[in-house]
Amino acid sequence: MRNGLTTGRGLSMAAAGVAAMALTLTACGSGGIGNEGGGGEDTLTIGFVSTETGSSAPFGEANSFVVDEMEAYFKDHPVKVGDKELDVEIVVRDAQSDTTKAGAVAGDLINKDGADIIVASSTPDIVNPVSEQCEANSIPCITTVAPWQPFAIRSGDKPADLKYSYHFFWGLEDVATVYQGIWSKVENNGKAGGLFPKDPDGEAWGANFPALTEASGVKIDNPGNYPNGTKDFSAQISAYKGHDVLVGVPIPPDFTTFWQQAKQQGYNPKVATIGKALLFPSSVEALGPIAHNLSTEVWWTPTAPYKSSLTGQSAQELADAYEEKTGKQWTQPLGFAHALFEVATAAVTEAGSTDADAITKALSGLEVSTVVGDVAWGKDKNVPPYVAKTSLAGGQWRQVEGGKHPFELVVVENSLAPDVPLGGEPEALK
Repeated sequence: MRNGLTTGRGLSMAAAGVAAMALTLTACGSGGIGNEGGGGEDTLTIGFVSTETGSSAPFGEANSFVVDEMEAYFKDHPVKVGDKELDVEIVVRDAQSDTTKAGAVAGDLINKDGADIIVASSTPDIVNPVSEQCEANSIPCITTVAPWQPFAIRSGDKPADLKYSYHFFWGLEDVATVYQGIWSKVENNGKAGGLFPKDPDGEAWGANFPALTEASGVKIDNPGNYPNGTKDFSAQISAYKGHDVLVGVPIPPDFTTFWQQAKQQGYNPKVATIGKALLFPSSVEALGPIAHNLSTEVWWTPTAPYKSSLTGQSAQELADAYEEKTGKQWTQPLGFAHALFEVATAAVTEAGSTDADAITKALSGLEVSTVVGDVAWGKDKNVPPYVAKTSLAGGQWRQVEGGKHPFELVVVENSLAPDVPLGGEPEALK
């Protein structure tokens, strides 16, 4: 595997991930202009596999907002395909945070709704089975919000041979660099406890992180991967005592359980960097004051200097619109859900056709500046050709007295994303 990264025991095609959204652009089926698809020959149907319910619902929290915004945008801005203008129909199906269901609804979008293209967002348990369906049916697929390794490496230690699936996100090598940047600013004893679940993300992170962070002088000890839904973390907490650093990638409800039990049992690391679970304001607020200065990766933030290629909105404007309409705090998947529509539109426009092979060819060399930054395939020889890497920063959740929100995610590490402004420096947990 490139970069010396493995998935541990490997990831099966059907069981890779945790949340997704598949979008079907039906204009003319996969046969291109002239062949009537789900919405007719003058309609581009977008099938969106979302996670509206289940344990991964936080990944899909902003999806309804994005769909509403995109429907309004496309109503006034048809997609240009060659010399034709196509209306856009968006069909949303809920994967219910279930791997098997994700594959099934993707199949329905293709076979019942006439999808020309499918997009999916979230962890590997969702995006991988969606991609698998697209590969089996020769339908273009665009996915995001899963590190590229568990998306690409589904069995053994080599990337899958994917023809119709294109993915944009960062990799484990990037998040390891960001985490080390945070650890280096907080005095610690070089010992880290690894909190890794028995799922594709946990297996990939647990297999790769010890080697990726070795140069930082921090040694990760993993007492064993635990099943999602664990209710008693006493064994892990006992093993972690004496470790100043905590690192892991649990699902949100499991980290809430773990961190509350850790405080009750006297485990107090100096720095805790947690992927997945700490992405969402709702998860942080559920912890209350004990969440102050917990750290995580930052894939997208309103302070980033990016703009939508469709609406022209800045990252800040998109976040503000979301908060005004929903009454909720902005969330990181918001930007990537929006970017999926940007990439899909750019690919179909570049192809000049809704033909599956034409869209796939367009994606292989596509470059588009989106609200999450530049997305470009075929530029990085260290990743599979169907992977486009996006930038990554690191942040800490800070409790704000009298602020707009109870907690704010402050960017404290930007070595891999220098265009994203720092909001502060890493601080130790109290």
